[in-house]
Amino acid sequence: MLPKGITIETLSDINFHEEIAETADTFEGNALIKAHYLYDRFHKPCFADDSGLEVDELRGAPGVYSARYSGEKASDMENNNKLLCAVKEIPNPHAQFRCVIAYIDKEGAEHIFEGIVRGSITHSPKGDKGFGYDPLFVPDVYPDKTFAELSLEEKNQISHRAQAVKRFVDYIKSLKA
Repeated sequence: MLPKGITIETLSDINFHEEIAETADTFEGNALIKAHYLYDRFHKPCFADDSGLEVDELRGAPGVYSARYSGEKASDMENNNKLLCAVKEIPNPHAQFRCVIAYIDKEGAEHIFEGIVRGSITHSPKGDKGFGYDPLFVPDVYPDKTFAELSLEEKNQISHRAQAVKRFVDYIKSLKA
């Protein structure tokens, strides 16, 4: 998703393979925890993200617990099945994917970039691309396809992560102008 001229060092590049506990109750909080942890350890500008699915009729669940909705070691299928059970009586569950990127600059200042894609939850999985809740999420801009039925190019044009990355990249570019 990054344009030419912008390169990043990955966690593998800096030989970092630890898990950072996500203990906040918001996506912003978890992204900041991870970004600060890395900034404090490596003393370099860094960014981290957190994202997940929020279903309106479930008061935002699974939310920050999206990856572990059915438990700490839950599979995508287990999480999807739990979500399907939770929405089975709701005719057209409204939902959104949300992504928050936290960037800590070289002075240690925090910057937050968010992306949201609105849609709904289908009552049966469709498609074999993507991961997580992709087979259940129908974005408003493609009302006949789940995220798991979209090509990577289509998804990268509209996804919550693509929107947050675009805002982050625009910010980085503005620093170079």
